[in-house]
Amino acid sequence: MPIKSRPSDLQVVTSPYSVFSTMDAENRVVLNCGGIRHETYKATLKKIPATRLSRLTEALANYDPILNEYFFDRHPGVFAQVLNYYRTGKLHYPTDVCGPLFEEELEFWGLDSNQVEPCCWMTYTSHRDTQETLAVLDRLDLDTDKPSDEELARKFGFEEAYYNGELSWWQKTKPKIWSLFDEPYSSNSAKIVGLISVFFICISILSFCLKTHPDMRVPVIRNVTVHTSFNSTAWTLDKTQTNAHEAFFYIEAVCNTWFTIEILMRFIACPNKFLFVRASVNIIDYVATLSFFIDLALQKFASHLENADILEFFSIIRIMRLFKLTRHSSGLKILIQTFRASAKELTLLVFFLVLGIVIFASLVYYAERIQANPHNDFNSIPLGLWWALVTMTTVGYGDMAPKTYVGMFVGALCALAGVLTIALPVPVIVSNFAMYYSHTQRGSGHPVVRIDCRFSIQASLQQTHVPFSAWLIVLLQTCTLEEEKKTILFDRL
Repeated sequence: MPIKSRPSDLQVVTSPYSVFSTMDAENRVVLNCGGIRHETYKATLKKIPATRLSRLTEALANYDPILNEYFFDRHPGVFAQVLNYYRTGKLHYPTDVCGPLFEEELEFWGLDSNQVEPCCWMTYTSHRDTQETLAVLDRLDLDTDKPSDEELARKFGFEEAYYNGELSWWQKTKPKIWSLFDEPYSSNSAKIVGLISVFFICISILSFCLKTHPDMRVPVIRNVTVHTSFNSTAWTLDKTQTNAHEAFFYIEAVCNTWFTIEILMRFIACPNKFLFVRASVNIIDYVATLSFFIDLALQKFASHLENADILEFFSIIRIMRLFKLTRHSSGLKILIQTFRASAKELTLLVFFLVLGIVIFASLVYYAERIQANPHNDFNSIPLGLWWALVTMTTVGYGDMAPKTYVGMFVGALCALAGVLTIALPVPVIVSNFAMYYSHTQRGSGHPVVRIDCRFSIQASLQQTHVPFSAWLIVLLQTCTLEEEKKTILFDRL
């Protein structure tokens, strides 16, 4: 007769596999980042302490107890690399993500951007060069769009009076005068003033050059008493010097009158007097204008001096007025900035050029003395320096040339070395110019609108009469604060 077992005698047998799977599930964590679910071990997240993922607890506001997961509204592509960093200890940069966005994501997760692997470092840091380029272009003020009234108020430092509607007559007129004389693309009137300024600059430079032409000068003739051989006196005419035609004086007087008016108006209406005086273009402007009045004073009070003509040399500063054209041409600004950015490469070029000049000047001096050479042009190394400079820069005036075979060989090496030395830094300079120019073209095609939150919110509150707390709630919902901090701020509001 079979024995029936009672229920109390039954034993529940649990397989080792189910026990291990339960323990494994307790050690895993589900992370939902931007709608993409990731699953990993809790121990993996503890590998990098003092980070956001290493401090996950079920008490956080972004934990969903129903789905048993943590939700983060962040970039899922960057998070995949972040999670891989916890697993492998190597942080790689995704090529489909912008550099500043990657930095913001790493800052949110509490990671250091300097931990990026060397294989991705050059690609990752390229955005920093781009940001530096854009910052330089912002300082160059290449924007040809007309600034808004809010931007003008902020630029001239009376934004509070602008938002309160308490602008005086001078505060309204001052930006208009400045835009009229300093921002040629701000209005049609400013374009006309800019064209007039360019016209007077060109006329001034043309007059400065033409008055040195022999056909444009008037001889100064004086009567000289001459004693003849018959103990009598006679009069003769002597040409002592030549002066520029009188018409050039009136042309320069009209041009410098305009330049003086322009300087005074720009100085009176400038936003910052100290920055205006320090600007290199403005220094050239008022020094060149001042040189005209100094010449007038010298002609009146110092014309009797013997070396008075030497003082006219300083009037060459007027040629520097060509740099004023940079206010009217963004291309000239970019070109000047290209040379500034390429200062290291240009310095390196000069160094190697000087090194080659000294070496080849010494070589050709001794090479020409090895053989019999009655027509030797290289009597000293300093003369060889001039030949080496002309040869390495591929100018070749032909006033000096080696006559011996050894000297010709040195000359050939000098020419080849000069071509290579000059050609090496040229691609860097060209790439810098292309970089600045491309960013300028891209910026002009896609203007960036920058909003100052302080004044925009203040103006909106005055127009719509919305409570300030409501605006703060909207801002908190759209900002990237931590969830627990948002909860605290919402409770206080």
